[in-house]
Amino acid sequence: MDTFMSGASAVIQVLRGALLSIAVVFGVICILDWAVRARKISPFNAVARFCRATVDPFIAPIERKVVRAGGTPASAPLWALVAVVVGGILLLSFLDFITIQVARSIIASQNGAAGIFHLLVSWTFTILKIALIVRVISSWLPISPFSRWVRWSYQLSEPILSPLRRIVPNLGGLDITPILAYFLLSLTESLLHRLM
Repeated sequence: MDTFMSGASAVIQVLRGALLSIAVVFGVICILDWAVRARKISPFNAVARFCRATVDPFIAPIERKVVRAGGTPASAPLWALVAVVVGGILLLSFLDFITIQVARSIIASQNGAAGIFHLLVSWTFTILKIALIVRVISSWLPISPFSRWVRWSYQLSEPILSPLRRIVPNLGGLDITPILAYFLLSLTESLLHRLM
């Protein structure tokens, strides 16, 4: 188990360094692109020509997506930087989560059937909590609840939320049932772990 944890930690550290390097490169690209587009650097300067020759072909697909979404072409490098930073944070969080779950499963397998049951209960509640979080975040974005990316979260969380909606009143336009459901799931999980 120690070998796995040290190996996973080393891989995550290398990945952190690589993602930080990519973010720094995108940061430099953002600054150069902004300086060229805002005419802070002469368009005939060697740096500006370098940007148009190497950076612009790389940023062009991102620029097209930004323009299709209603943004300005000058903000494409900034969106690329945001995508790298957010994607890197999500990737590192996912890898940390997987590492912890593998370590928990190794420990549970060493504890026999009771440990496995404890792990399965924990995983069930974790999946339900993730479904609630995905549902809340997707409700803030222009994503259809029937989209294949979020439909699973609605299917898992609706049996929990619909009875709560009958009990908890709506506070204007604010639906607090996902928050209440999250706390109830955490409370139920801790009670089940204490009983086992």
